[in-house]
Amino acid sequence: MNNPTPHKMKVALIGNPNSGKTAIFNLLTGMEQKVSNYPGITVEKKSGIMHGDDGHSVEILDMPGTYSLIPGSMDESIVTQQISQWAGNKDKPDAVISVVDASNLERNLFLTSQLLDLDIPVIIALNMMDLVENGDMPDPELIKSRLGVQAVIPMSALKQEGIQNLKDELFELPSEIELNNRQMLDDSYEWSEQIDSIANLIAKNNGNITAFTKAQALRCLTSERMLQHLDVNENAKTEILSLRSEIVKSAMKAGKLNSLMEPVLRYKWLKDQLDKTQEIDTVKVVSVSERVDGILTHPALGMGIFIMLLYFIFQSIFSWASAPMEFIDGFIVSLGEFAGGLIPPGLVHDLVVEGIIAGVGAILIFLPQILILIFFLVLLEDSGYMARVAFMMDRIMSSAGLHGKSILPLMSGYACAIPGIMSSRTIESWKERLVTMLVLPLMSCSARLPVYSLLIGAFVPPVTILGFEAQGLTMVFAYFLGTITAFILALVFSRFLLEDEPQTSSFIMEMPPYRMPLWRSVFRQVYGRGMGFVKDAGQIIMAISIVLWFLASFPKNDLGESVPINQSYAGKVGQLIEPVIEPLGYDWKIGISLITSFAAREVLVSTLATIYNVEAEDGNVVPLKTAMQKEMNPKTGKQQYSMLVALSLLVFYVYAAQCMATFAIIKKETNSWKWPAFMILYMTLLAYGGAFAVYQGGLMLGIG
Repeated sequence: MNNPTPHKMKVALIGNPNSGKTAIFNLLTGMEQKVSNYPGITVEKKSGIMHGDDGHSVEILDMPGTYSLIPGSMDESIVTQQISQWAGNKDKPDAVISVVDASNLERNLFLTSQLLDLDIPVIIALNMMDLVENGDMPDPELIKSRLGVQAVIPMSALKQEGIQNLKDELFELPSEIELNNRQMLDDSYEWSEQIDSIANLIAKNNGNITAFTKAQALRCLTSERMLQHLDVNENAKTEILSLRSEIVKSAMKAGKLNSLMEPVLRYKWLKDQLDKTQEIDTVKVVSVSERVDGILTHPALGMGIFIMLLYFIFQSIFSWASAPMEFIDGFIVSLGEFAGGLIPPGLVHDLVVEGIIAGVGAILIFLPQILILIFFLVLLEDSGYMARVAFMMDRIMSSAGLHGKSILPLMSGYACAIPGIMSSRTIESWKERLVTMLVLPLMSCSARLPVYSLLIGAFVPPVTILGFEAQGLTMVFAYFLGTITAFILALVFSRFLLEDEPQTSSFIMEMPPYRMPLWRSVFRQVYGRGMGFVKDAGQIIMAISIVLWFLASFPKNDLGESVPINQSYAGKVGQLIEPVIEPLGYDWKIGISLITSFAAREVLVSTLATIYNVEAEDGNVVPLKTAMQKEMNPKTGKQQYSMLVALSLLVFYVYAAQCMATFAIIKKETNSWKWPAFMILYMTLLAYGGAFAVYQGGLMLGIG
């Protein structure tokens, strides 16, 4: 065989959501893309290089998951637009890998049949063979011959079986392949004349009528939204739209639903091609998932289990992380003493010990809790449980004016708002997508965890209430407060936001079987997100800590000595805003922290650590929790930070809009500064109002 020139070959990886496509991409390329067991993870094209032993390499494009080439959302539009370009010979790949879930063969082969219309070799990666019962095993050779594909490779990404066979097939792919005649549409189809009339209009712009041109014409009849993805001029689109309207009217008079034209035709064609291999609709998945779902997705019992699971996770964050946190805390103190002993007294000494080590170290202490939270979230995603949560929450989402698909971005928001906002592209309706993006930052992300942990760990006593630990219950309260508020505001926003083109959308999501997570992928994700947290601490937080140290250490008096911290630049700024935040129970130190944490919420912790260490006189690192517990109010002589103040600050950060990166991504996704500005305004007002109600209400009840 004539192998293609090294470093020139390109292959596209396409498949249904939840078919294991990204897992195969990672195994082929060695990259660490996020792999999760629910749809909507891959929302942009990603590429990586697969290297061979003989110097050959293949570029692998990981396309977003889609069920069809009729796009219903932004991520599916990416696939449709890209494939339309390939059909016009623009940047066409050498082959397409169609990833197919072997346990749901007929549904997955629908997309494969659409790919067969392209003048590109198709390789079927028959994934998840480990989930198919022995008696229902599909015959790869018969599928290959009947569909006319280049190859059918049985495999299991979970068990890493068949990956080498897929690699070998790609490296041995001939440079020129004679494609089999796999025409699905012919003159015998009752609507073939109407399809040809639309295909002729499409071909005016992009050449001869091909199998793909006819397929595009069929999709235009099936869905009007397909017109916006045609590579034709506006005049041609107008003609096609007019002709389509006439054909749809004729179909309705004949009792035919145009929306079912392509599905009916393709499933009939697949059955005709594969009826000699086996009854493809009898392939069964092990039914353990269905039995477990009877409990975990029960309307009442299932939600109770979910709440108990969240309590277990949040209580574990305190109990499991206590030992490593104490170790890191001691290490930071020792590092400060060691660095302080090496560096002579002066500005450099104070900068390193009080600014860098104290500021950054105060955040790194919470790394064990971040890793535990990420670990549990990844397990919930990869095991398939998160899809069940989406199913249970669908009715609640609908009553709040949100699309069922909104649950996936919202659940992603528990880790970070930014990928959650990007994954909202799976939502078809712009209005529903916008509402989702506007309320998503109310989901408590991992950046809030250091703030929650500091306040709860320092001021909520570790007592038991009705058999539950108070600290874990408080953490659950913080997460549920943000989530419930998000649903309420979503209902409000959906009433006032108008949509130019009203749509009726329904939530259809595949319920995957429960699976054992890929542990290598789990630990890669935990490691990757953990390193991202450390990287942020090493860059953003360090920079802010240095600036804040300067503001808290200057000006000097006539003798070159530091003035009292309340007379420093930072102290003066804090006292300037103190009257505004005093009704919330906050002093000027908290005020400075509120300002700096607009860069990132966790900066509150490093800001307070820097202020207290600049204020300390012994030159060593002061543990932040201890410093806050000992802080006294100079006016009242009482403890400055009580549990009531801590709860007020906790509520403030549940709602606060402190995250510049989130505002930047909202601007990018909406192409306007209007919505980020609106988000900052409403979340800041909500945070202030919520904190005010907690603190003043507590004082009225005699708490404080």
